[in-house]
Amino acid sequence: MEIRPARPQDLDFLLEIDATIESSEYLHLDQTGEGMTVAWRIERRPMREKLIEQNPLGEDRAFAVKQIATGIDEGLLLVADHEQMPVALLAAQPDYTNSALHILDLRVDCEHRRQGLATALLYQTINHAREADLRAVRANVAANNLPGNQLLLKCGFDLSGVDTRRHSNHDVVKESATLIWYASLD
Repeated sequence: MEIRPARPQDLDFLLEIDATIESSEYLHLDQTGEGMTVAWRIERRPMREKLIEQNPLGEDRAFAVKQIATGIDEGLLLVADHEQMPVALLAAQPDYTNSALHILDLRVDCEHRRQGLATALLYQTINHAREADLRAVRANVAANNLPGNQLLLKCGFDLSGVDTRRHSNHDVVKESATLIWYASLD
């Protein structure tokens, strides 16, 4: 395996990485209070049925990946190769307003998971942010993506917030609210 910066010729292969999310558990969010006294309790719970969700790159993220790969936009685009084929991708862009590197996407092909690729990509991203004198690395992960949330926790990220309305007003009920993670570099 080799981790390297992505090249424009990698773009077609990056779209083919099978990043299906599989999980039998999720992080349940329980809100108490209202207004300025709101509090969240988060606990690991079994899902009603096992989640097997296609996770395509999506138009917005695919566009951002293309812009970074071709040098039009600033950012970090790392690829892990296996036998000269991309099997993992990490895309991130600097957010200078908040002095953070925002992870747009992290995906590892199903056949190459549990080999440390995502961890290695995250550590290289954290190192890149340090070299750029940024104060943090930020990532957003759905509460129903337990493997993604566990990975960030393992790599030193702290849970910093909850967004229950990113996709709809009913995300908490659908077990898919967005959790906001930060790895502080200060």
